[in-house]
Amino acid sequence: MSSEVSTRRDAKKLVRSPSGLRMVPEHRAFGSPFGLEEPQWVPDKECRRCMQCDAKFDFLTRKHHCRRCGKCFCDKCCSQKVPLRRMCFVDPVRQCAECALVSHKEAEFYDKQLKVLLSGATFLVTFGNSETSETMICRLSNNQRYLFLDGDSHYEIEIAHISSVQILTEGFPPGEKDTHAYTSLLGSQPVFEGSNTRATGMFLQYTVPGMEGVTQLKLTAAEDANVGRRQAVAWLVAMHKAAKLLYESRDQ
Repeated sequence: MSSEVSTRRDAKKLVRSPSGLRMVPEHRAFGSPFGLEEPQWVPDKECRRCMQCDAKFDFLTRKHHCRRCGKCFCDKCCSQKVPLRRMCFVDPVRQCAECALVSHKEAEFYDKQLKVLLSGATFLVTFGNSETSETMICRLSNNQRYLFLDGDSHYEIEIAHISSVQILTEGFPPGEKDTHAYTSLLGSQPVFEGSNTRATGMFLQYTVPGMEGVTQLKLTAAEDANVGRRQAVAWLVAMHKAAKLLYESRDQ
């Protein structure tokens, strides 16, 4: 990838919306696939009462709109100002209690898991039905739109074109004897949290523009280096979080 194209992908601009200042991609096409669009606010004329506690709005009880869901609340029910990174807000913004809880949980992804994905990790990579694997470094691009795989060759997979993600795990979960399992990221919780299982690899299915059908890719954490393996497992856990955000963005 040329430096000019890379710079264009990562360029950002500061814009002001009714909800606050946002640092957004200069070109909309290069926005993060994990991002959310700002919601349409419920019109003031339709907000006579708080949509949480049913308090009537008047001169003393003012109405506020949650920046995440767009619904109308009183100050008591919409008093928290929480970072909302998925909408690219520069400063923390006002959110209702339910949305604030979700945004707090997402902040962990941006503060921890995203850094792991950007740093990358080393895997044995198998393309399609090939019987051979190649050692490659897999990392997320700075604009969060691509997975880069670098080894003897270079590959780019656009995140938006990923159709299926599965984590390969091994171990002995409480009450079970099976040592291997394929776990879909569409589940509510990763099976390797709170159990004796660990992530060992990942399957990706994705489409390639101009090509028919679905392409499959397998990442396997190497067994030989403890430090490298820990880094790979951390990357897989982070990718689990990222996939959940990705599917939520598509369902918006």
